[in-house]
Amino acid sequence: MRIFLDANILVSVLNKEYPVFPYSSRVLSLADSKKFIVCTSPICLAIAFYFAEKKSGTLLAKQKIEILVNKISIALTDKETVLHAVKNKSVEDFEDGLEYYSAVQAKCECIVTQDVNDFYFSDLEVLSAEHFLVKYVM
Repeated sequence: MRIFLDANILVSVLNKEYPVFPYSSRVLSLADSKKFIVCTSPICLAIAFYFAEKKSGTLLAKQKIEILVNKISIALTDKETVLHAVKNKSVEDFEDGLEYYSAVQAKCECIVTQDVNDFYFSDLEVLSAEHFLVKYVM
């Protein structure tokens, strides 16, 4: 199963943000399983880096991102992705549109995010980290 991780999931892991961390870190650990392909986008990584840098400093934030990138797949955010996000009249938050179309282009089956309602326009399944684990892992 191909899953897409939104920026807030990455931030919660990199900064050990509770109460989400136990669930988000477990979802991220699925990258080590042959049953799952875990993806994110360069934009999500940039957002995660920004918050990790605020908490841990530049050097440690870069190290965390490098470890992360070596475990997961990176979805494309290209011209096609941008145009889909811009042209979809249902998309009010451009960044969410970019994430959604990156997930679609990467052939992900669901998006894992703590802001499930942000993806109200999604044809993909959208689950919180906790609900994803309950439905697909436990």
